[in-house]
Amino acid sequence: MPDPVIVARANHPISRKNIDSDALRVLYRLHEHRYQAYLVGGSVRDLLLGRHPKDFDIGTDAHPYQIKKLFRNCWIIGRRFRLAHIKYGTKTIEVATFRKNVPDGAADNVEAPADDAIVVATSPAAEPGNDQAPDDQPPMTEAGPAPDTAIPTGGHAGHDRGSMHRDNTFGTPEEDAFRRDFTINGLFYDISTFSVIDYVGGLEDLERRIIRSIGDPRVRFVEDPVRMLRAAVFGARLGFDLDPLVIDAIDEHRGLIATASPARLIEEYYKILRSGCAEASFRALGRLRLLELITPELKDPSNAIWDGLAKLDAYRRRSPTVPAEFTNTVLIGSLLVPMGVLNRKPTPAQAHRDPRGERVDFGMLPVARKDIERLRQLVQITPRLNEPELPARLIRSLIHRPAFDDALSWLQIFDDAPDAVARWKEAVLHRQPHQPRHHPQSQSQPQHGHAGQHGQRGHHAHPQHAAGPRPHHPADATQGDQPGDGSRRRRRRRRRGRRRGGGGGAGGGGTAAT
Repeated sequence: MPDPVIVARANHPISRKNIDSDALRVLYRLHEHRYQAYLVGGSVRDLLLGRHPKDFDIGTDAHPYQIKKLFRNCWIIGRRFRLAHIKYGTKTIEVATFRKNVPDGAADNVEAPADDAIVVATSPAAEPGNDQAPDDQPPMTEAGPAPDTAIPTGGHAGHDRGSMHRDNTFGTPEEDAFRRDFTINGLFYDISTFSVIDYVGGLEDLERRIIRSIGDPRVRFVEDPVRMLRAAVFGARLGFDLDPLVIDAIDEHRGLIATASPARLIEEYYKILRSGCAEASFRALGRLRLLELITPELKDPSNAIWDGLAKLDAYRRRSPTVPAEFTNTVLIGSLLVPMGVLNRKPTPAQAHRDPRGERVDFGMLPVARKDIERLRQLVQITPRLNEPELPARLIRSLIHRPAFDDALSWLQIFDDAPDAVARWKEAVLHRQPHQPRHHPQSQSQPQHGHAGQHGQRGHHAHPQHAAGPRPHHPADATQGDQPGDGSRRRRRRRRRGRRRGGGGGAGGGGTAAT
């Protein structure tokens, strides 16, 4: 195993001022309890490049349930390999125990020999037809307690059909670094010495501005085809070139992207759309001919799609974090609306599969039905938001539509209509203090007071009866306000009398009515 390159604090630009305070808290506590604690992955890469990381992941030699003992706000997730999620409000710090790849043929023996501890590449034919998920993307599902050693398990439905099974167990930092996808993502920041540790040549590739695979890319892309998409996106987002071996491997194995999990692919699309580099990323995927395999509808995108993605990127760059307006409905709409797929007549096969027309086919991506429905509402009400003068009643109706917030976000991002946006924001602010006036309960109070004038019950009536059913009062039958209600009361009293066996059910009802 080669010796790592260790860069002391004085020779690298990473400062703790630029690291999230909660991530530092986790690192310090692990270190105080004599565990190794490293900042890992993309956060180290972005800090070295002077960029703001979108999240801070931590690697440690502490096992998941040892981590849980140190943090009361810790949840253990994952089925094949446990991860610790430490919650601070809406923020999540992911802490993973160092892992290693288990060589083929040693899956039943988690104590592999030391000389076989690191496996960077294996033959694609070693395990044909295996349905396991890739090692670097364990299923994110809640799970109960587990032993401290990750035990290899059998196939699970719903994972990548084309991914090779790579059982993993706990390992060392070196083994964890060689398990990762690209060299620029294999860098560590050690909180104990404030130094950067490089086992895979990532520092040199950062200087060369190149995306290079850890191990043979032809094998790594067979293990996990989504890595091909990630290579293209990293290159576009960072402005790096792809290593020639990576380009050749994508050209050879691009067809395997069709075997990847659709759920993972749509999540990658959402990440691209949130990144602020959506236009460059989709253009890179198009050049590598991956885009047409995932979403054939985007094989030849129109100028409207590129213009929409440019506006989405411009809006994203105004904020240091992902704006609240970037909901899944708005993001997927930036691709679907310019294509006009919401207005297309379904084919006979689509109509048979979805008679109600609630779904939209978008390549192999499973777009959620709720997002499609809200997107349809958004398209309907957005033109009304651009109208300068609307009746007050229609304004109140539009504001209460479920898709109003997304439609207003759409107006801010894609429509050059600042006056309309300001007008609707003002309408929302004016709506809130007066909202109780339009509550159904308040509308029924005058009716109740009017009825109380006849029977002198309005003075003693409880407020909760204002919007609810009127009390069953014997005097109501004589008022003549609602004769139907009075007759029902008489029938109920007659039945009650017959059940008591007195034989005077009718008479009891007649007494109540006189």
